[in-house]
Amino acid sequence: MSIFESTGTVRIKKREGRTIKAGGFWIFDNEIDAVTGTPEDGGIVDVTDWDGYFLGYGYYNSKSRIRVRLLSRHRERPVSEALLRERVRDAWEYRKKVIDTSSCRLLFGEADFLPGITVDKYENVLVVESLTLGIDRLKDIILKALVDVLKEDGIAITGIYERSDAKVREKEGMQRVKGFLSAPFETRVPIVENGVRYIVDVENGQKTGFFLDQKENRKALQRLCRGAQVLDCFTHTGSFALNAAYAGAAHVTAVDASDLAIEQARENAALNGFTDRMDFVCADVFDLLPSLIEQGKQYDIVVLDPPAFTKSRSSIKAAARGYREINLRGMKLVRNGGFLATCSCSHFMDADLFRKTIAEAARDAHKRLRQIEFRTQAPDHPILWSAAESYYLKFIIFQVVEE
Repeated sequence: MSIFESTGTVRIKKREGRTIKAGGFWIFDNEIDAVTGTPEDGGIVDVTDWDGYFLGYGYYNSKSRIRVRLLSRHRERPVSEALLRERVRDAWEYRKKVIDTSSCRLLFGEADFLPGITVDKYENVLVVESLTLGIDRLKDIILKALVDVLKEDGIAITGIYERSDAKVREKEGMQRVKGFLSAPFETRVPIVENGVRYIVDVENGQKTGFFLDQKENRKALQRLCRGAQVLDCFTHTGSFALNAAYAGAAHVTAVDASDLAIEQARENAALNGFTDRMDFVCADVFDLLPSLIEQGKQYDIVVLDPPAFTKSRSSIKAAARGYREINLRGMKLVRNGGFLATCSCSHFMDADLFRKTIAEAARDAHKRLRQIEFRTQAPDHPILWSAAESYYLKFIIFQVVEE
């Protein structure tokens, strides 16, 4: 039996399926009225409304709360190798138009109509994250299509590494895995972004090794940095800090709680010749900021780029308190007329709540904020309006002033 052959039908309950009918991709277990045929986990199924109206083809998993994820909405376009290649080609053609593709995200799951898979390109290396059983079955075909499409443009992929080690795979009844999908290669990959050089550790770094989604935001910060004293919190491998140094900052302090991240940030600073203008602190930002305030420290620019404080709706209130606390303390460290760059990478912390939380922090810190820019993720991480989960990154630059 072909992996593309539909082996069953999932019928939606009456007045359910609002997400997919609005252009989304997910069908939850409690939206399903009946399953007929013999669908296997990871296999393709037909999806119909309660009255038999055809809604699309998707892949099925009885172990997941998200029971079906759609791949095609048209009966005349079943899931096939040709359809997957078309999705891949469209994704590449889009990126060539909107961003520097030397290192970029090639596939962004639902936003590229391939739910469950992410592929990042670091120069001539691909790093893949496969999060669902259905897409795992199609992964090899998708990757081959990517290699072929890039080759047509003269880009020879020299290695592929898998970072499917996210905990969310367990919700699909899958093991967490990582390793080579090609012949082994040096997994510390040199890249250049916005003029800054990095070594990306695709084997041991967070996620796929580097946060490409902040590319344009890092560049936006550069113009404020000449001659500045900069504090970069949650620096990871030093990306905002290095962009500040590249743009001519007088001095940059980079902070992260991870020894490995600080070690990598320090290495990246040396790679760029910035060591004399940078120092690195391994510390919990929540503990460090009050200490810096007590010491009377002041900076021209403070950057707050924390990890997601919430990955579910149930913890939004606690997350808002965390964002409020770090922004309040961050503002207190910005000298009058200086700048605060602050982020949230949580989908559940929506833009309105994020703004409200920052406004509360400003009120309590007795500061006034003059917004310079509101930005989102780089366009290689496209926001598909019918897939709310594709919009997650909020990035705001403020001038911090006192009355």
